[in-house]
Amino acid sequence: MSDSDNAAMRSVDDHLKTVLDTVQLLAPMELPITDVNGLVLADDVVSAISLPPFDNSSVDGYAVRLADLEGAAEDSPAELRVLGDIAAGSVPEAGLEPGTCLRIMTGAMVPPGAEAIVPVEWTDGGTESVRITRVPESGQNIRVLGSDVTAGDVVLKAGTRLGPRQIGLLAAIGQVHAPVHPHPRVVVLSTGSELVEPGTPLGPGQINDGNGPALTAAVNAMGATGIRVGIVGDDPQGVLDAIEDQLIRADMVVTTGGVSVGAYDVVKEVLSTLGTVEFTKVAMQPGMPQGFGTVGEDRIPIFTLPGNPVSAYVSFEIYIRPAIEKMMGIETGPRKTVTATCFGAFRSPMGKRQFARGVYDPVGLSVRPVGGHGSHLVGDLALANALIVVPEHVTEVVDGDDVEVVVLDGGPR
Repeated sequence: MSDSDNAAMRSVDDHLKTVLDTVQLLAPMELPITDVNGLVLADDVVSAISLPPFDNSSVDGYAVRLADLEGAAEDSPAELRVLGDIAAGSVPEAGLEPGTCLRIMTGAMVPPGAEAIVPVEWTDGGTESVRITRVPESGQNIRVLGSDVTAGDVVLKAGTRLGPRQIGLLAAIGQVHAPVHPHPRVVVLSTGSELVEPGTPLGPGQINDGNGPALTAAVNAMGATGIRVGIVGDDPQGVLDAIEDQLIRADMVVTTGGVSVGAYDVVKEVLSTLGTVEFTKVAMQPGMPQGFGTVGEDRIPIFTLPGNPVSAYVSFEIYIRPAIEKMMGIETGPRKTVTATCFGAFRSPMGKRQFARGVYDPVGLSVRPVGGHGSHLVGDLALANALIVVPEHVTEVVDGDDVEVVVLDGGPR
């Protein structure tokens, strides 16, 4: 490829900037806290109650007055009359009198007059009277009202991504719903008359659709909602109808296939006059032919990816993942990389950023290439857990070189 051809291509960074400048944060909505795992808060959450909401015991033991325990020790225990029990969820009927105590369970309300809780391990466990061998400090084993959260506190700030711990806090303060940016609904559409549904007997010239299931799974894995629709053949009207039918429920549309320069590249033919979709060559390998823009009255973002499975998957990781994250309110940008030693050598085209498949070892901080450059090699893609990023000006990676790696499974964002 000549230098002039490379100059005509858009850079990876410029194409990502175009994408992120176009997609918008989804409007917030109130969702049940059972449905907000992985979502981002749209507003601050203020607690209407204090936590704990009352003084309560942190141990099973006895609620006591300190004056009744002066001098208590192993060889000279204090003996107190047990007035009764306080179970968790009950309200003490009366306070303590001199020389008495109340047996109390973990989480139960501390009775009036109690100054500390003696753990049952410091006693003989008596139920009518109890012998206590140690003197607690004032307030020991009492969880004080508001010591965790005070009513009126901002307990979670807008922009917080909610997980199990945050959802637990929401529940503890009595929140039933939370204001969040919702899960984007991403419609995935595979095009090509050669495609058949997996499990269908293959006829001459036919292949199973792997892109649809793979991309839908990738969408779902990051917390969005992937919606896979049926395969559409190389028919312009069929492609147009399929896309327009999905706009009513889609926050994003992703198509694969039909974006190159062949006679049957119908996605490019249909969308070139619809919406703002622009088809371009991006200086990357794999995934050079890319299409992106918006369609419909609501300006729904649409990505038109190459049909080759490795190209489609790499394009998802580099462009669509950051776009979905922006729609969800997650901090976006290029995929973060880690530095690793490459055990293996391979070449890379001048002027293109290559994303080579690799197997990354986080213990040894090393990576080895897997498979060749072919964008059809799904067997090699399945073995990879990383992408080795080779800059545009580098044409060869030598065994032992330090390289930048995008870790696909559990890597940094």
